[in-house]
This record gives sequence, C-alpha cells and structure tokens, in this order.
Amino acid sequence: MSGLFGVISNSDCVETLFLGTDYHTHLGTQYGGLAVLGEDGFQKKIHNLSNSQFKSKFIEDYEKMSGNSGIGVISDKYEQPLMFQSKFGTYALATNGLITNKQELGEELIKEGTSFTEVSDGNINTTEFVAKLIASGKTLVDGIERVFEKITGSISIIILNHKGIYVARDKFGHTPLIIGEGVNCWAVASETCAFPNLGFKVKKFVAPGEIVLLTKEGIQSLKEGGKTNKICSFLWIYTGFPASTYEGINSEIVRERCGIALAKRDKVKADLASGVPDSGLAHAIGYAMESKLPYRRPLVKYTSGYGRSYTPPDQKTRDRIAQMKLIPIEEVIKDQRIIVCEDSIVRGTQLKNYTVTKLHNSGVKEVHVRVACPPLMFPCIYNLSTRTYDELAARQAIYEIEGGEIEDVSEYLDPDSEKYEKMVELIREKVGVTSLMYQRLEDMIDAIGLPKERLCRYCWDGCHHQEE
Repeated sequence: MSGLFGVISNSDCVETLFLGTDYHTHLGTQYGGLAVLGEDGFQKKIHNLSNSQFKSKFIEDYEKMSGNSGIGVISDKYEQPLMFQSKFGTYALATNGLITNKQELGEELIKEGTSFTEVSDGNINTTEFVAKLIASGKTLVDGIERVFEKITGSISIIILNHKGIYVARDKFGHTPLIIGEGVNCWAVASETCAFPNLGFKVKKFVAPGEIVLLTKEGIQSLKEGGKTNKICSFLWIYTGFPASTYEGINSEIVRERCGIALAKRDKVKADLASGVPDSGLAHAIGYAMESKLPYRRPLVKYTSGYGRSYTPPDQKTRDRIAQMKLIPIEEVIKDQRIIVCEDSIVRGTQLKNYTVTKLHNSGVKEVHVRVACPPLMFPCIYNLSTRTYDELAARQAIYEIEGGEIEDVSEYLDPDSEKYEKMVELIREKVGVTSLMYQRLEDMIDAIGLPKERLCRYCWDGCHHQEE
C-alpha cells in the first residue's frame, strides 16, 4: 500500500506538503516523491527510501521548492509521482493500489502504438500505466472514469495541474482518501493522522469512485461516488496508523476492541498481557482491559527507523528488519506466562524466529499467542501486501494436512470445524508456542463497527466485491 498526500493553499504549501507526506511513511518502503506547482512551473523530486527515511532524503529538496499546490507519495513499489505533458496539459500523477490485469491491458496498449518508458524488471510502472489509460479519455475526468472501468483490482488517484488537485478514490473504496480543511488551504490524505498537527480538520471522506477537485476556494464535485463500499479491513487491524480514522472509525479504538473480543473468548491462565510492537500493542491493551491482566512490555522496538517488517517487497529485507527491531527485556520475560497479542500471522517465520525465539531465549515459561484477525487464506488482489498462496502460514498448514493443494478450503474457514483446529494446531507447532488462538471473523467485523457488506474481507474469506 502507498500513501498519498496533497495540499493547495493561498500561500506557499511546500512545508505542509513535506510534513504531510512524511506522516504516510508507515505505508511504503521503496520510494518517496514530491511534485510542486508554483509561478515557475512544476518541480519534482523522487528518492529511493529502501535504506533511509523520507525526512532525511527530502529535507534539502523541499527547502528549495516553492509553490501553492503540490502532491506527495510514499510508494510501495514504483517511482512516483510522475509528470506528463498531454492533451489535457501538464500534470503530475500519483496512485495507490494494485491493478491485476495491468499486463494484459498494457499489451493491448502496446499493440495500439503506446510506449512505456518507466519499466523495471519487465513490469510497467503502475502510475505511468494509469496515465496512458487516462489519455484515452475525452477529458481528464473522463479518462479517470475509463481507468475505473477497465481495470481489475483497485486504484486511487491524485492529479496536480493548474486547475488544482484532482482526487479520485478507487471504484470499490478499498483504499481511503480523506479531505481536510485548514486555514485558507485544503488537503487530501490517505491517512488522517497527517491532519491534526498541520492544522487540518476532516471535512470529507471521499466516496468510492467519487472524483472531486480541490482548489484554493474549496471542494468541487466532478463525479458522484458509487454505492459499493469495500474498504480494506486490514487498515484497522494492522496497516493504518493508530491515530488515523477511516469512514469515521479510529484505528486505535478498533484494535482495543479486537483485544477485548479475544480476551472474552479466552480461558488461558497467564501472568501478563503484551503486544508485538507496534501494531500489536493496542490489541494487547484491549486484552489487558478485559482480562484484568497487567499490561507489560517484554519486547520493545528500537526506534521507528527500522520500519515495518510486513511492507518491504523482499523476504531478506523483511527478515533483517524483524530480527533487529525488537529487543527483549529478560527481567520482564523470565519465568512468566505471557499473552502475546499480534495483529496477524502472515508467513509465520518472523513470529517464530524473531519474536518467540527471543522470548524463549529470555526464559519465558509459557507463550500464548492471540491473533487479532482470522488466518490469512488468500493473497490480496487489491494492494501489494501478501503476494502468493505459498507465503501464507495457513495455506502451508493446509497443504501439509491435505498432502497437496486443494481448491475448496471452506472447512478451514470455519473456526468450529475439526480441520480448522488441525490447521491452527499445526501452525502453533511450527511457530513454537504454548497455545495459539485467532480472532473470529464476526468478532473482528464487530470490532470495526461497519456492516459486513461494507468491508473487504477477501484475504480471510476469499469473497470478491462483485459476489455481494
């Protein structure tokens, strides 16, 4: 997942753009970029963030930029924002999402005579691809609508030109875009945590498929949103920042409610409740609130500089971050029966090798892992997160139980079935913990507080948007 931010103001906006974009650092690890429009035209900078932080890369650049409007992005894979000269004029574009039929559509465009310049390892840059699709429209807005019609997956878009900032949320609302109002300025963000310290108040949650234009005067509606809303549930469970709110519901509060739900179903005896930093902490606070166990920190994260072990695209980087970021406190761990709340178990290797092993090496008596969401069963098809079936711990367990791949995994989705119990027990053995319990899907949905039909749950139950 990438993070998008844009701002338009009656005065210079570059510092606000720099800081607002930085508040999205938790969403991407590969590239950061800024594009600014001022009296002298466009200015753009892109840097690789794989071995550094956004602030350190852009601190000198932003001080040399000036303008009243700009967009920024923290990108999960491709370089952006990109600049284009087109029949619609010059504009800068940034995107967030995953287009699963990009290769197929790209080949069609190439046959029609289109060329792509931003190609890495044979993969077309998604942002350039979106720009080529937009170019097929009669107007900029018509081009955006054509993108939504042609693609499978999801894509949200922000465009900067002389008219202002075009904001388009993906057709199913999988990724959020929120508009904030400041003093003589307006902003759009993927994460509302970018707003408070910069003086913005939430003005509008952009609807799925909706297109609006931000100008210095305010919000101009260009296309109404659709009725289908399938926002990613994982935003509240893990991906989003604790201070962020989506569809009016705060992430930290949801995580506390997840922990409460886990504790209500649990009967294990323990000495303390803890969470895997950072996203597991709020789940653990909720667990401690309900269970009356003391909340303690047997594992602490060494600064935010190590980033998140879930978002990097390669396993080697994920493992290095997981190994280095958590430091055990033996004085808290030794001879204790510990509840460890985790946001999810994706691959399972990091939990085993870099969390549980550290607890065992520090003399823990028992480790009881409590997971805030159900077992991940399907790779995400709407964003760059889980990528293959082989990566998923639950699928690995099913493969071992069944002696190979199977198409129908419905029994493994039922937490009251024998096969589900076998799957969880096998994962428990591989992770090396005393007990393992996952959140039930209905409890997770209740914790979020939106109707089931308004949430994307694909990675847990495999239900496509068009099936509901």
